[in-house]
Amino acid sequence: MRLSKLEDIQTLKPFDCGDDDLNEFLTVDASFYRQQMLANTFVLEDDEQTIAYYSLLNDKISNSTVPKNLWRKLRDTIPHEKHFSSYPAVKIGRLAVSLTHKNDGIGTRLVAGIKQMLIAQQSQSACRFLTVDAYRCAVPFYEKNGFKMLVNEISDEAHTVPMYYDLKQLLCE
Repeated sequence: MRLSKLEDIQTLKPFDCGDDDLNEFLTVDASFYRQQMLANTFVLEDDEQTIAYYSLLNDKISNSTVPKNLWRKLRDTIPHEKHFSSYPAVKIGRLAVSLTHKNDGIGTRLVAGIKQMLIAQQSQSACRFLTVDAYRCAVPFYEKNGFKMLVNEISDEAHTVPMYYDLKQLLCE
């Protein structure tokens, strides 16, 4: 298996994760997002197929978008003299694993790799948090990987749930 940036791949191998929106993002939208400098997509493949992919983009966690009680908890993890109205983050814009590799632990390994990559690149550009707008059905996956919700409760109408992971905890382990 190889992990490559999408623009370094000559021909995209077949991919189906069972979700038309996620499939289409890889085959149609990901190149456009890269050209417009909006997101980078990374593809995990073997000799025959695309196994998984994820895209990353810049983000922030802001006091204007997070409930006050959650904002206070998040802010309290940062020394008082450094309180801001927002904190830098990188967002997982898309993450998908092919149907043939579901439940193989690939998603968890990719998320762990993203966390380690962001910690390793702190000398180039700092970010404190990793965020995701998780599909409702994916919330347990992200919780298992240490993410917390950025809402007090999930509304019945919500298609996605904003979540975050504090990268600082990796330095304390």
